[in-house]
Amino acid sequence: QVQLVESGGGLVQAGGPLKLSCAASGRALSTYSMGWFRQAPGKEREFVVAITWNGGRTDYADSVKGRFTISRDNAKNTVYLQMNSLKPEDTAIYYCAASLRNIATHGWDYAYWGQGTQVTVSS
Repeated sequence: QVQLVESGGGLVQAGGPLKLSCAASGRALSTYSMGWFRQAPGKEREFVVAITWNGGRTDYADSVKGRFTISRDNAKNTVYLQMNSLKPEDTAIYYCAASLRNIATHGWDYAYWGQGTQVTVSS
């Protein structure tokens, strides 16, 4: 199995950038496709973006297309989420997750989850 730890969250002004990292330990990250999800207060968890094990394919939620970019460095066992042009509605706890599927957009397809990192976007 794999353990995931997110970092990089914080407070940022609207329009600004923020980069999240997800560091994996245990089993090699290259075993898994990876995803980012988020959950805002009072709302259900939602899919943000996913990437295949080798980075060859990505899948973005419409709400973040053109603003967010996922990448991975399997040698460093780390996945990244570059977030640009942030909006107040992006405020949420962001979670990274690992899946044995080729690529997945539903939470139930992910077996391993990090503890989350808070992102707050002020207007």
